[in-house]
Amino acid sequence: MNLRKLILINNACFKAGKTIIPKGIMVHSTGANNPWLKRYVGPDDGLLGKNQYNNHWNQDKPGGSQVCVHAFIGKLADGTIATYQTLPWNHRGWHAGGKANDTHIGFEICEDGLSDSTYFNKVYREAVELCVYLCKEFGLTEKDIICHSEGYKQGIASNHGDVMHWFPKHGKSMDTFRSDVKSGLASADPVETAAPKKYYCVQIGAFSIKANAETMLSKVKAAGFTDAFIKYSE
Repeated sequence: MNLRKLILINNACFKAGKTIIPKGIMVHSTGANNPWLKRYVGPDDGLLGKNQYNNHWNQDKPGGSQVCVHAFIGKLADGTIATYQTLPWNHRGWHAGGKANDTHIGFEICEDGLSDSTYFNKVYREAVELCVYLCKEFGLTEKDIICHSEGYKQGIASNHGDVMHWFPKHGKSMDTFRSDVKSGLASADPVETAAPKKYYCVQIGAFSIKANAETMLSKVKAAGFTDAFIKYSE
């Protein structure tokens, strides 16, 4: 996953300052043939490219609408795929048009013409990896992931068809998506625990005259044993 951050601080959603405890993740797609991140994320950070129309979402009400999501997945200026976090993950987004705004992290996948399998497979994989990351971050599982159309059927989102107008064109569904996230969680590297260090003490010798002990100590330190010290005993 190529995760970057550009918080949409000028969006009215961000300025509202409301937070949530994430209970799930909602997958959206943009519904427009424009795979470039610069259409939605701005201003240009040197990687996005310049939006010549300045109609990105880093403004109060983009296009006059109260909309904002936690992240976008799409193309950078050089054509590579990236994820841009656009709201703090625990911020209440304006993405679902329903109660899911109070419970779900929502992200958008930038659509293209819907027929390019190469582009689809790249953003699909990026979305899976983002969900694996978020599940680990907030103690969620693949069962906590839905798309916008599923949210509508559950009565917690507005009537949108994404992403089921796109995924099946490439042999995918939300069930395969959740399965891939489950596999990603299972194969994620476990947190490594450092083994406790063991120390072995070496005694060079005992001296009845302190000066002789100090001479030996200086020789030992000169040899690279910087932790050497003199211990007095009777």
